[in-house]
This record gives sequence, C-alpha cells and structure tokens, in this order.
Amino acid sequence: MFLNEYVFMVQARGIQIRENVKNIGAQVLEQVVRGTYSNGTDYSYDFNISGSEAPPPTYLPEGFSYLPSQLCPERLPSMTGRLNVNMSEVSLEDVEWSLLEMQPGITMGGYWKPQDCLPRWKVAILVPFRNRHEHLPILLRHLVPVLQKQRLQFAFYVIEQGGTEPFNRAMLFNVGYKEAMKDLDWDCLIFHDVDHLMENDRNYYGCTNMPRHFAVQLDKYSYMLPYNEFFGGVSGLTVKQFKKINGFPNAFWGWGGEDDDLWNRVHYANYTVSRPQGQQGRYKSIPHHHRGEVQFLGRYSLLRHSKERQKVDGLNNLNYSP
Repeated sequence: MFLNEYVFMVQARGIQIRENVKNIGAQVLEQVVRGTYSNGTDYSYDFNISGSEAPPPTYLPEGFSYLPSQLCPERLPSMTGRLNVNMSEVSLEDVEWSLLEMQPGITMGGYWKPQDCLPRWKVAILVPFRNRHEHLPILLRHLVPVLQKQRLQFAFYVIEQGGTEPFNRAMLFNVGYKEAMKDLDWDCLIFHDVDHLMENDRNYYGCTNMPRHFAVQLDKYSYMLPYNEFFGGVSGLTVKQFKKINGFPNAFWGWGGEDDDLWNRVHYANYTVSRPQGQQGRYKSIPHHHRGEVQFLGRYSLLRHSKERQKVDGLNNLNYSP
C-alpha cells in the first residue's frame, strides 16, 4: 500500500467560477506489477468496427410547438446535424463575455436551464484539465450553444490538476462528480475531454438506461472506432450507474488505461454500452502532444485485476479535502 499526494484545483467555473484548491490523496491497494504488454482484458482489437445500422430517428418538423409545462423533446427541428467546427483560438474572456452577454439565461458558473420546456436531464459536464488553457475556451464556445439547442439543463465543472506529478484523469472525474453533486442533484454525468469537439448536434448529451459512449468516430483515428471496447473521449452515465460501478479508478497515474478500466467496470455491473447511430458520433480533436505527460506503464497489470479492484478503488476510496 502506498499514498500519493497531489494538489488539484477544482474549478466549477464553466464560465467564471473557481472553487477552492483541493489536496487529494488516493490510497492504491496494490503495487503495480510490470512486465506485461497486453491490453489487460480478454477483448480482441478490431480497427474496423461497423455495427448494424438502425433506421434513422425522425426529428420534429419546423414549427412544432410545446408548452413550458411539457418535457423538452429530444429531437427538435433546431438540431440540424452537421456542425461547423471552429478550432481557432479565442480568449476565455471573450467567450465569457459572449456567452454571458449574448446567450439568454446563462448565469455565473456556466449554469443554464431551458425556460420553454422542462429539461429531460440535469447534466453535469465534467472536464479534467491541465495546461490546456487555449483549448478550454474553444470547447465552451462550441459546446454551450449545442447544449442549449438540445434543451438540457447543464453546468460545466473544470477540474484542474496543479503541480508536476503525473496526470490522473480518472481521479479528476471522481472529484468533479463529488463537487458537482454539492451544487445540484444532477442525474446525468458527461465525462468530456477538453480537446473533443462534436461534429453533429444530433449527438444528444442526455443519458440512457445504459452507459453511453458519445465519441465513437474521431478524426485522428480516421473516423473509425479503434477497437470495440474503446470508451474514451466523451462518455456519459447516470448518477445511479456511476455509483453502481464505484466511479472511475483512482490508481491510474499518467495517461492511458483508465477508459479501458471503465469499460470493464461497466460490463462487470451487467451494463452494455450504447453509441450514437451513423455519423452522429463524429468528433474533431484539437491537436496536442500530451505535453510531457508520462504514459502509465503499469496500466496493463491494473487492467488484469479490474474486477478485484472495482470494489476497493473508486468513489469509495477517494480522499481529498478543501
């Protein structure tokens, strides 16, 4: 058993709000055993996954009306499909001004709720973050208007890791969940990499009765799913589902492996992963090069013991204090 201390800054700011600095320690309950280089699962890799296509869903016609007392429709006519993805750099201050001044109903902290219908989902967007200051405003500029068109109640939680220690993306998601639930009784959690920009506004960011993988076709992978069990980039779970799987693992220091572990947790809990149809799951990735983030070489051993660790490594051993 060993203890690693890291300093994280939790920013529930979406637009402007910063939370207090958090001191986070995670107790990892087994030493990493190195020397194996498989993916740690029994799953084979398939670089050309193409599931059977269901008939495309029908979207509501122009002029469709609804009342403020009714649930917001999931397939509004304003959701037209293919988006223009603008990856040009912009300052956070300019995005803040644009959203706060020009978009109706956004309040400090990046909170928004539709007024013309009842939102089907209260969505917390959790974004792990370090040294991506030029990427965050691009994501906010792009994603906020889409979520408004989808008539979702939402807020952004940007969880920033300080210091020079290896990046722990998975633990940041756990911390973001804990902090978000202090603000509101969210029922849908979206785990979103800061460099992923959706290309289709019909990729609905509500949750389903099964965990959801949104970022199915990424440009840097030639719009193909790298392997069937790929669960990275953007994923979504209900709060109930996230609790049942004990959240993300805390043991993955450095990049790589935590998404495969999440996939294992989902299946050990008897869930299956749902994905958007056709080209709705297309994303562009803002170029970056991990900027000195170390690859976690011990991920293969941890993945081999995913089932055993799921009970002891996750939300129930997350340790941090204000």
